[in-house]
Amino acid sequence: MYTRRRRRYFMLMGGCLVLFISAWAFVRLWSIPAAVGLCVVAMIIPPVAAMIGNSRGRDDRWWDETSGDAKSDEWWDELDGRTPPDKKKNDSKNGHNDHRDRP
Repeated sequence: MYTRRRRRYFMLMGGCLVLFISAWAFVRLWSIPAAVGLCVVAMIIPPVAAMIGNSRGRDDRWWDETSGDAKSDEWWDELDGRTPPDKKKNDSKNGHNDHRDRP
């Protein structure tokens, strides 16, 4: 996923350079307004390339990244439904699992 985004970014930035260099290397010899138009298009490409380079793809799952805290990651996995909830022993006093027992 990262290589695909990086490749798209560099392709867009390469296209930007081609437009800018060709505009002032040889397009200006035939038409100044066309060269300016190419530069305007080249000016719009870098922010678009940055957005595409920093966006996550459909296959990227940022919520799968671990936080480093094992207990927190275990709780998040339980909330996401990736691991079955722990079967805690029932409290003998009141006959049900009390959530206030957690630290």
